[in-house]
Amino acid sequence: MQEDQAVPGGAIARWRAIPLYVRILAGVALGVMAGVALGPEAAPLALPAKLVLRILGALAPPLILLAIVQALMRAHLGGGQALRLVTLLLTNTLVAIGVGLLVANVVRPGAWTRIAAAPAPEKASGAVDPLTQIFDAVPRSIAGPFTDNGTVMGVIFIAVAFGVALRSLKDHKVETIEDIVHVALTSLITILHWIIDLVPLAVFGIVASIVGVKGFQDFLALGGFVLAVLLALLVQACYYLTRIRLQSWARPLDVLKGVRDALVMAFSTGSSTATMPVTYELLRKNVGLREQSASMGALVGANFNNDGTALYEAMSALFVAQLLDMHLTLGQQFIVALTSVIASVGAAGIPEAGLVTMTMVFKAVALPTDYIAMLLTVDWFLDRCRTAINVMGDVTVSCLLDGRTREDTNGEGS
Repeated sequence: MQEDQAVPGGAIARWRAIPLYVRILAGVALGVMAGVALGPEAAPLALPAKLVLRILGALAPPLILLAIVQALMRAHLGGGQALRLVTLLLTNTLVAIGVGLLVANVVRPGAWTRIAAAPAPEKASGAVDPLTQIFDAVPRSIAGPFTDNGTVMGVIFIAVAFGVALRSLKDHKVETIEDIVHVALTSLITILHWIIDLVPLAVFGIVASIVGVKGFQDFLALGGFVLAVLLALLVQACYYLTRIRLQSWARPLDVLKGVRDALVMAFSTGSSTATMPVTYELLRKNVGLREQSASMGALVGANFNNDGTALYEAMSALFVAQLLDMHLTLGQQFIVALTSVIASVGAAGIPEAGLVTMTMVFKAVALPTDYIAMLLTVDWFLDRCRTAINVMGDVTVSCLLDGRTREDTNGEGS
């Protein structure tokens, strides 16, 4: 009995023990082979990717809502630096989005090639496709099945998902409002982890479908997108170093040398949350910042500071628009910027936050979310790059909070 129970859990544990980027790369490789082998017959394999995006789109609004609420409830904002912290975070995020939009408009990576307007339109026939029925039953939002036009199947999907997710939290005591928010957010993140486990399958399907139907043209465009994002992240890094040089006593090169372990950890793990304590420790010991500055920037500010993620989302929206030869007006680009700011706040603790919140950005300007699946093939790499920029933003905020005068102390960190 025990062995029987251990097998499924062991298989899932072994699957999750493989780094996500390795699973995604395997999905890309297998997808290419399947696309070449099957040709146009591979088109239906895109359905898993569409299903993953449908669920992510449903999870995104409540995840962002609860993440922001929890971050604000737990943030210890006190003293005269609280307003300065908020100002710095907002300024850095707006600059990051501005840099992303500027580079995307100047480089125009999506215009390097043109793709067909939309893959595989649905056939209008009297036959009932069971897979399509199941796909349509998956709710587009958490509240969707409870509206007048909701379906019973959608309610069942939500009930089963939350029922299983809450099993591990059934003994959790709920005594305060914060406990309620914590339980709700934890259950959503549990469901999100299940969806992330399906991302490699989605990548396999979308790659096979694209290669089989249209060849490798779309992926040539992705190469330009990767280069454009890396250029924008580099510009953002230069902006950080310039601000440190002009508005802090710390020297930019000394700061980089002092926190390089945190930047490497951010790149290798793809998690700014896991890097927070390391960043704080290095800012205190290697750079020599005051305790309040290091904690507010690296611990409190990190919950709201996702400059790299906001930059990436803005560039992704423009890239897909250019790819489809859709013109986004200045007003629409402003909506992209505003949505990116809102979506990035409190997203530090959400796994694969950029992927989750991107659905909100795309929907804000009526871009087809199907093309997010194509970005999954390179997201594993760009996610690590933008996470390093997120951490570099935390470091910059800490240095700016510390001011132009170094703390006069005989202790460590001098």
